[in-house]
Amino acid sequence: MEEKYNALLLDHQLCFPLYACARETIKLYKPFLDELDLTYTQYITMMVLWERGSVSVKELGEALYLDSGTLTPLLKKMEAKGLLTRRRSTEDERSLIVTLTDKGRDLRERALEVPAKMSRCVVLSREESLELYRLLYKLLKQNGAAEE
Repeated sequence: MEEKYNALLLDHQLCFPLYACARETIKLYKPFLDELDLTYTQYITMMVLWERGSVSVKELGEALYLDSGTLTPLLKKMEAKGLLTRRRSTEDERSLIVTLTDKGRDLRERALEVPAKMSRCVVLSREESLELYRLLYKLLKQNGAAEE
């Protein structure tokens, strides 16, 4: 291959191992999340709700780096499962508020096992994990995708 095309080699791309690792990591989560009847995106949504209890769709999208077009069908499915409710804000009718139900709160206890199970799947030392975390968030912030 001509040298001028080296920049186009898959092995020379930072984006590819990030993408592939993200996909492989989500695959590792699947059996643990299947036990909770959650997809990965539903799981991270629940994590925000377990932390905050109630949140606007806009705030949820910012926390998860997801747009409303992705969130709307996701939240409808989760509402159908009885994990959350969606209602219009009393202060601003344009804002949709997502709130945990009792069933959604109860699921938190069962989900406690997931991080420990996942930590056994990742073959990085604590220091390597912290460094990877730091670098990934540095990239997110650099690209304006994360708030300080």
